[in-house]
Amino acid sequence: MSVAPPSEAALRISHVSKTFPGTRALIDLSFDVKQGEIHALVGGNGSGKSTLIKIMAGVYNADPGGTITVDGDEMRADHTTPAAARALGLHFVHQNPAVFPDLSVAENLAIGRGFQTTAIGNIRWGAQRRRTTALLERFDIAARPEALVRSLRPAERAMVAIARALQDQEGEHTGVLVLDEPTASLPRAEVVRLMGALNRFAESGQTILFVSHRLDEVIDSCDQATVLRDGRLAGTLGGEEITESRLIELIAGRSLELAFPSMPAATSEEIALEAKRIEGGPLKGVNFQLQRGEVLGIAGLLGSGRSELLKMAFGAYPIRAGSFDLDGKPVNFRHIGQAMDAGIAYVPEDRGTEASFPDLSLSDNVSAAMVDTYWRNLRLRKRAADADARTSISEFFIRASSERQKMGTLSGGNQQKVVLARWLRRRPKVLLLDEPTHGVDVGARAEIYQLVSNAVGEGCSVLLVSSDFEELATVADRVIVLANGQVTAELKAPDIEPARLTELAFSTQELTA
Repeated sequence: MSVAPPSEAALRISHVSKTFPGTRALIDLSFDVKQGEIHALVGGNGSGKSTLIKIMAGVYNADPGGTITVDGDEMRADHTTPAAARALGLHFVHQNPAVFPDLSVAENLAIGRGFQTTAIGNIRWGAQRRRTTALLERFDIAARPEALVRSLRPAERAMVAIARALQDQEGEHTGVLVLDEPTASLPRAEVVRLMGALNRFAESGQTILFVSHRLDEVIDSCDQATVLRDGRLAGTLGGEEITESRLIELIAGRSLELAFPSMPAATSEEIALEAKRIEGGPLKGVNFQLQRGEVLGIAGLLGSGRSELLKMAFGAYPIRAGSFDLDGKPVNFRHIGQAMDAGIAYVPEDRGTEASFPDLSLSDNVSAAMVDTYWRNLRLRKRAADADARTSISEFFIRASSERQKMGTLSGGNQQKVVLARWLRRRPKVLLLDEPTHGVDVGARAEIYQLVSNAVGEGCSVLLVSSDFEELATVADRVIVLANGQVTAELKAPDIEPARLTELAFSTQELTA
């Protein structure tokens, strides 16, 4: 670490690049963050945000040539370490703050820094409490030193993690606080509390680099916003320039009217699919009805049984008790072939291992669910399959050099569109979607939901699992909440709010923990 000439920028990223085998994750990235501002870092999945944060934290080393400068002190980006990042003045709080719920606030703040002890090693609890009280006052945290962290509100827990990260600053507001998706799991009311605290920090001089995928937070609270796309700087916006349309345009590389296309309203009261007291895996007596032409969302945490429910409906997971009705008639799928023949399609969460064949061509992948239609006289009609694949490339917004390009060489969003095309070509009655936009950028996400919207307009019914509650609130007609294997709540549009879904998904989890 060397001393660079003084700069008005509290943080300067200069010519930082990172190459992984076969991929350039960052390409000559440079931008500045001014003293005392909240500066957002945004971008789609794969844009390079996480790679940059890991370089700054010393988890990765960048390619030679780049530098990171904090308050005039410069460090080579290809020689970063966690200790060097700390010495430079970089303080990190990640998406899931490493707080310990069953320890007190005082104990949480002491972890990492160490307890105050006597000469013989006994903890000086009185001194520890006084020091904690001073930190709680400094960071305006409404808690007592002896309070267990699990008793705090979610925003206060995040604030404890922030106080722990900043407690050893040389000056009260020196260095840079890097927050990596700190609001991702917070209910809306808690987001407001946390963002209010961050604004107070910035007003008193603290520099904050704020990584978030929630554009409303960026618009409401950030002074500047730097957007990454495909590892490059797409642009930096300031003040009134920070609007949803401008952010989405930079993130996606083109103008989008909406991040989520509107879905046709469900108009039929006919029941396409009904679950009757389904049990199996973690599920315990799940009931729901999916109407024809409806998008029914499923919200829940990992382990709630949401993915298992879709697999049961597709005949891919054993049902211990209960049954499904399709078009009013009981069905008992013993394997997925029966479900497919009945008009059910399934896009799994893990497209890499469950849904695609990376070493085969796009044509082979898109025709995998209809391969029997291309066999004539014991011969595969490859030309017909390729011709249909070329049509699918156009109809399903797939970006590929040709139908013969290998599936594994496509981007994540294009792979997902190939998998979706495979099933939508069958014109299913019921489409089961498990995290359909996971790992894709905002542009591909919009195209995926446009394809889903087209299918719904033709009468297809959709059962949608998503961890993105904003996504569920935008595209679903109704949402049921799964917790501990049971349906615990149901919300209907227009009263589906991301914050409410978060509260419902997490509240039952906490009560039963």
